Amino acid sequence: MRAQSSATTASPIAVTAPRPGTGPGTVQAALGVTAFSLTFPATAWGLESFGPWSLVAVRAVLAAVVAGGCLLALRVRLPARRHLAGLAVVAAGVVLGFPMLTTLALQTSTTAHAAVVVGLLPLTTAAFSALRTGVRPSRRFWLAAVTGAAAVLAFTLGQSGGALTAADACLFGALLVCAAGYTEGGRLARVMPGWQVIGWALVLCLPIGVPAAAVALAYEPVHPTGHGIAGLLWVAVGSQFLGLVVWYRGMAAIGVPRASQLQLAQPLLTLVWSALLLGEHFTAAAPLTAVAVLVCIAVTQRS
Repeated sequence: MRAQSSATTASPIAVTAPRPGTGPGTVQAALGVTAFSLTFPATAWGLESFGPWSLVAVRAVLAAVVAGGCLLALRVRLPARRHLAGLAVVAAGVVLGFPMLTTLALQTSTTAHAAVVVGLLPLTTAAFSALRTGVRPSRRFWLAAVTGAAAVLAFTLGQSGGALTAADACLFGALLVCAAGYTEGGRLARVMPGWQVIGWALVLCLPIGVPAAAVALAYEPVHPTGHGIAGLLWVAVGSQFLGLVVWYRGMAAIGVPRASQLQLAQPLLTLVWSALLLGEHFTAAAPLTAVAVLVCIAVTQRS
């Protein structure tokens, strides 16, 4: 992919073109997508035991404790002041905004319907990246991205009956804040290790997360179950920390637009997990959509 940068010099973070065909970066981004594909089913499990506000606050605190422990154990220096604004965007979008909005949506929406958000996320992330960094992917890239997003959107809407729900406002809001967080995190991952990007973003949320968790747990009843605890642990450690570690490393290696297109497969993976873990059903359109998505991913990776 050839890209021209017109805004790099105006940014405090130098952005360089990723090396094409970077295998390890693609693998790391794909591992992140796999971890994220379990987020909605795990959230549905977590809601069996916790209220929505308790689940979001406690997951943020648990993830921050794990991340902070790693930062302390490895004696990582505090981030430079010029990176704090970017880390705040990551914290607001990825640590707080997306989990909160999607958890609220999943109270009244199925995981299949919520997967619409993930289907549109790659295109939105690529658009945010182009605006933020000045990188301009090729027309072929955009055509494949739009085609893949349209295929995933049609499939996920078909699975949910094509009906819009009151949760859609939360889902589309989550889409926007997450794309902004992914873009800023991908840029920061070029100047510091990806796990430190999400680690510091999580730590920044502790002053908000701890009192929020205390208040939420005091007002929302908790009914511990095996599913509920497992769901909480996964969204806190698997999705919120470990998944984002490999995801940001992958974005730093292959670039935000290319990495974001791997998420085109995430709704399909989410539907599979939903069928296996939640007993939800989907039609025979799944394999056809999967083939279309894989073709689109292949095109974006080569353009």
